[in-house]
Amino acid sequence: MLVPQQQSVRVRTNLSDEQTEKQARLAALLRALPTRTGVYRLVDDENRILYIGKARNLKARVSSYFKPTCLSTKTINLVSKTEDIQYTVVNSETEALLLEQSLIKSEKPPFNVMLRDDKSYPYIYLSDHVFPQIRVHRGKTSQHGTYFGPFPSASAVRNSISLLQRVFRLRPCSDSYFKNRSRPCLQYQIHRCSGPCVGMIDESDYAEDISRATLFLDGKSQTLMDELKQQMHQASTDLEYELAARLRDQIQSLRKVQEDQSIYTSSGSVDLFGVAARESHVCIQGMFIRDGRLLGHRNWFPSNELGLEPNVFLGKFLAQFYLGSVEREIPRTVITHMDFDDRQILAEALSTHVGRTIEVVTQVRKKRAKWLELVRENVEHSLSTYIQARQQEADRFIELQLLLGLSEPPQRIECFDISHSQGEATVASCVVFDHTGPVKSEYRRFKIAGVNRGDDYHALEQAVSRRFTRVQAEGLSLPDILIIDGGTGQINIVYESISVMLDEDIVLLGIAKDPTRKSGKETIWQFGKGKLVINPTSRAMHLLQQIRDEAHRFAVTGHRIARQKARRSSQLDAISGVGPKRRRNLLVHFGSVATIRQASAAEIAKVPGINRKLAEHIYGHFNAV
Repeated sequence: MLVPQQQSVRVRTNLSDEQTEKQARLAALLRALPTRTGVYRLVDDENRILYIGKARNLKARVSSYFKPTCLSTKTINLVSKTEDIQYTVVNSETEALLLEQSLIKSEKPPFNVMLRDDKSYPYIYLSDHVFPQIRVHRGKTSQHGTYFGPFPSASAVRNSISLLQRVFRLRPCSDSYFKNRSRPCLQYQIHRCSGPCVGMIDESDYAEDISRATLFLDGKSQTLMDELKQQMHQASTDLEYELAARLRDQIQSLRKVQEDQSIYTSSGSVDLFGVAARESHVCIQGMFIRDGRLLGHRNWFPSNELGLEPNVFLGKFLAQFYLGSVEREIPRTVITHMDFDDRQILAEALSTHVGRTIEVVTQVRKKRAKWLELVRENVEHSLSTYIQARQQEADRFIELQLLLGLSEPPQRIECFDISHSQGEATVASCVVFDHTGPVKSEYRRFKIAGVNRGDDYHALEQAVSRRFTRVQAEGLSLPDILIIDGGTGQINIVYESISVMLDEDIVLLGIAKDPTRKSGKETIWQFGKGKLVINPTSRAMHLLQQIRDEAHRFAVTGHRIARQKARRSSQLDAISGVGPKRRRNLLVHFGSVATIRQASAAEIAKVPGINRKLAEHIYGHFNAV
């Protein structure tokens, strides 16, 4: 017999309400952030990275996104979509900048400036001119001159050009502007150009500045520094103090961007792995470095069913990671922060697998030791965050259990919602949650047909009936709690549709929106028990709100896809013999489907590509008796 019970879900209201809810749900993550320098990633509900940024203080920077005031429109939009916060700690801000750019290039998050392909990446361009111009260049590299790049973002190019203008005073103006100057421009006045347009610098001195800038852009900073120091001392010896001072300023500016880094070097390709274990939870982190650049990292939280020691578990994981069904690039060196018994055996197996020598080591020095320390720190941070999130989720399920008077915490919760635009393209959603959170692999959508436009009652009835018919037929898991977006009317009709199919006890809840649609003011109904009283700030209420919000999001997304597909379609699509080209010709000739409907066969035959027979077929389609 079906015995329902209760629920409560976060209501989708306006952006301000969502921001408040986001702050409440992400508060624990924000508290767990370290005060270290690092790179953070804001992630949406489908685990897609929305934004990657760097921070001197991760806790302070990320928390600033969740302040109630002084947020830009872009930030409000970003925060409204954020469901998770990931981060990587590093040793310096320079490392954070380089890692940020590397991740932006690989992940292409929508809220960062990132171009689609190599053709549109920006370059630094030095023109082929007596006094070369320096500027940003996009597109084909076919013009005469020298190109440096591509760079991962336009800001990286602008920052480099700004530095080169300050240090070497290269001209940024176009050739036409350069040829028509009679006096120095503002760039000369603020010491960002040497004024070659009006003869303030001769060709040889400007060529020397270009040579130094080229050394810098080619990555030969130390060679450039040594050369500048030698010239500065010589100028000082020759009593040319003004030139010596200018060379000194150039050296100081270049030294700021020559900071020693442990993440970015000129060479080195390794994979590094760390493992952390606490209670029944295990976290393994892999960090992947190619040519000295950190390409990214990934966390795994596998179940340790056998209770293996962390180092043993790491060895088994690496064997599966590299020798499993997925082909992976294996660098010459794999570094782990823990030793394990089968390390040499694994190295031999990997060497045999790829046909070259692979070493698996734990003892490293210098740069690699710094890399390994970063892995060790990050895997501990990641495990702490994971455990905290799992505990919070478990606490919410326990509180919901107590609220509903269940004998044990619910293991599976399903929620249904309906979305349409005045009855158009009606779509129902079914989302599934367990004690770990959303189970997205089991989400389902249902296209609703055969009900009156705007009839949410029978739309829900159809979706739930179709779902439980399949559950019965395939022996799938039943939910402990079934949530419906609606009030007593909706849960009554859903109960009637599934009570004839099921004998198991299922808690049936309905969430009715408040007239103001404000979060926390929903009314929760439990079938057979009536209205439930729930503290709007309780963890049980937040859980129910999250589930109902997820069902709403999933339904709205499906509805928008269906609606756009329907609106992109045309009545001409149903006419055999009329493909995209003829359809386009018909619309260009007549202007609209309504005009085509009123046209005669002879008029339709005048359209390019439409013969008399096809014209009569089209006319008959619209004028069939």
